Amino acid sequence: MLFDHCAECRRCCHTEQGQAPLEITLTASESKRLGEFCLDGNCQYLGNSGCTLGEQKPFSCSLYPLSYNPKSRSFSFDTECPLMDTYFGQLSTPGSDASEHLARMTNKVEKLEKQDPNFLQTNYEIDVDYFDLKKLPTKPLNRSFQK
Repeated sequence: MLFDHCAECRRCCHTEQGQAPLEITLTASESKRLGEFCLDGNCQYLGNSGCTLGEQKPFSCSLYPLSYNPKSRSFSFDTECPLMDTYFGQLSTPGSDASEHLARMTNKVEKLEKQDPNFLQTNYEIDVDYFDLKKLPTKPLNRSFQK
C-alpha cells in the first residue's frame, strides 16, 4: 500500500527544530470540532502508528501530500514527500492507491468549492508558502463543476 510508509516517515506530522511552525488549515466544521492547531514539533495527534484521529483528521492532512489550487483547479504535490515518484507513477493506473487518493480528494474538493471555498484558498496560500510544490501531471478539474 502506497501510504503504509507514512506511519514510519511522519514528515508531514512534524516540523523540524528551527523550522517555522505550520498552521493546519481547518474547514469551518473542523474548526468547530478541533479549534485551532499549528505544528511546532510533533503534531498533538501523532501516535505510534500514525494519526490518532483516523477518519476524523482534518481534510488538509488527508489531502497531503497534495495541494489544491482553487484558481487553476489543479493539484500539486509536495516534492519533499518521499512518495512523489511512486505516486506520479501510479496515477495512470486505475484503481491504484494514488488514483484512488486523487479521486477521493477531488470529490471532497468539489464539495468544498460549494460549502467552504475560503478554506481551499487559505489552505493553498499556506501550502505555497510552506511546501515546494510540483504540479501533478493531470488535467485541471472540469470548470462545469464550479459554482
